[in-house]
Amino acid sequence: MLLEEKDLKKLIVVGDRLLIKPKTPESRTRSGLLLPPGVQEKEKVQMGYVVKVGPGYPIPSVTDIDEPWKARSSDPQYVPLQPHEGDLAVYMQNAAIEIEFNKIKYVVVSQSAILLLVRDEGLFE
Repeated sequence: MLLEEKDLKKLIVVGDRLLIKPKTPESRTRSGLLLPPGVQEKEKVQMGYVVKVGPGYPIPSVTDIDEPWKARSSDPQYVPLQPHEGDLAVYMQNAAIEIEFNKIKYVVVSQSAILLLVRDEGLFE
C-alpha cells in the first residue's frame, strides 16, 4: 500500500493497532557472514520503533439507570494500550501489514502481535 500524504501527523491509528517503523536488519551474522536480503524478510520475529499508537480497546458505554441526575458523556472510552511512542517493539512478522508513506516503509500491527517491548526513557534525549 502506498500513501501519498506529506504529513505523518494526519495518520490516525485505529483501535488496538500500532504504526511501527521497522528497524533496519543486520546485514551480517555475529561471525561476519554476509546475509542476503531475503533472509531477514523470512524471519518470524521482527523489531521496530513504535511511531503512533491507537486509542485502545473500546469499552461499552454504561448507562446509569439508578442515578439519572448524573451528567452523561457520549465520548467513547478505551482501555489504553501498553506500547508508547518511541518503544522498541518485537512483533510477529506474519501479523504485520506493510505500508509505504513518503517513501518510508512502515508496518501496522495489532497489540496482540507484540511479543516484547523495550522502553528506554532517555533514548531520545
